[in-house]
Amino acid sequence: MARHILVLLSFCAALAGCASAPAAERRPIAWDGLGQDPNRPVVTKRGIANRAAPESDPNLERQRVLSTLRPYSEAWWAVHDEIEAENDRQLGSKLVICGSCVTQPPSGDTTGSIR
Repeated sequence: MARHILVLLSFCAALAGCASAPAAERRPIAWDGLGQDPNRPVVTKRGIANRAAPESDPNLERQRVLSTLRPYSEAWWAVHDEIEAENDRQLGSKLVICGSCVTQPPSGDTTGSIR
């Protein structure tokens, strides 16, 4: 009986370790709307803790410039490409599937065997 309890506790500990993320990598949690919102900042006596500073959108100025340019001109495409690159960068910073699953490409020239 003790052996079964030990196996069960080991299994639970392994699952708990896989399910939790390190504190430095906390991301917003999908919330179903029931109960308290887990993404909401914690309110303390001194104010709201962990409040992120409002981030200004760098594309706002580019959008204004884009609206003044002649559509589909070279300058229009240059600004349009900058806007798309910034959107891709923002999406890439938010879209993290598994930090340990993504492998970095090898640096330098790497050759392999064909065997």
